[in-house]
Amino acid sequence: MEKNASTSSLKDLGPSGLDLTSAFFKPIHNSDPSLPSNRRTKVSVVGVGNVGMAIAQTILTQDLADEIALVDAKPDKLRGEMLDLQHAAAFLPRTKITASVDYEVTAGSDLCIVTAGARQNPGESRLNLLQRNVALFRHIIPPLAKASPDSILIIVSNPVDVLTYVAWKLSGFPVNRVLGSGTNLDSSRFRFLIADHLDVNAQDVQAFIVGEHGDSSVALWSSISVGGIPVLSFLEKNQIAYEKQTLEDIHQAVVGSAYEVIGLKGYTSWAIGYSVANLARTILRDQRKIHPVTVLARGFYGVDGGDVFLSLPALLGRNGVVAVTNVHMTDEEAEKLQKSAKTILEMQSQLGL
Repeated sequence: MEKNASTSSLKDLGPSGLDLTSAFFKPIHNSDPSLPSNRRTKVSVVGVGNVGMAIAQTILTQDLADEIALVDAKPDKLRGEMLDLQHAAAFLPRTKITASVDYEVTAGSDLCIVTAGARQNPGESRLNLLQRNVALFRHIIPPLAKASPDSILIIVSNPVDVLTYVAWKLSGFPVNRVLGSGTNLDSSRFRFLIADHLDVNAQDVQAFIVGEHGDSSVALWSSISVGGIPVLSFLEKNQIAYEKQTLEDIHQAVVGSAYEVIGLKGYTSWAIGYSVANLARTILRDQRKIHPVTVLARGFYGVDGGDVFLSLPALLGRNGVVAVTNVHMTDEEAEKLQKSAKTILEMQSQLGL
């Protein structure tokens, strides 16, 4: 199979082929030459597994890009996914879809989304899995950065916090142009559970999970609001009793929700697809929305000791990470965040980067 998996057109058939363009369309007399079109938006997705294709499909259906490039190490799977999307062209916004095992297909990308990663083998340690993913990233990130030196990187592969740090190191990009999907999805799950508990629309709930995308994540209960009303201060002001264990149970449900989905269907895909497409929309359209994503956290909320990446509420725009939001945290929440940072730093220290 050829490296480039994109399909050929009728114009590639040579002199004996059909030039359908001239047959179907006649030029308007005395018209000015066509003006150059506005710059096209291009998104590349590395890894066409369940997560990568859920992201690509969501970006496609939400009309967020003029071109989507897919990259994977398995040419047959890659071509099959590309063709499957192309065959839906009559039902979708007009988007060019290309695919290749060669990273040149990603050239000129505005956004590069990395979902590729090694799966954990039975009995394999988390550190060994991480080291295998670092080795994989050495083959992914440098060619991506070379092909699209002005792009923004979004890392989705797990463990996302450490691999975002790895991507930053390997790409040589400025820190604002490398981020991870982090706890954006965790926070969505958190908002859903709170909304379900209060029987309101999740879009009216403002709530963040920060820190590690994992077991040491931190729920920022002190800053939760529903319809603009701070929840905990409202309960205290109106002397409405609540048990801290109830809050902790909701947080644990967030942490365990991904494991539950994986246990039931074998993997997660749709929620992370919508989550990453949501980040893509904010960045590509310069919406300057606040998302809890993996960013360089050194110097924020008492996090120090090294270049650690973890999730904080960040303002995102066309240049990537614009700023980190100065959200309210209690001393207890800040302490938990700093502990989460230390957990990630311990893993990073064993990588030798």
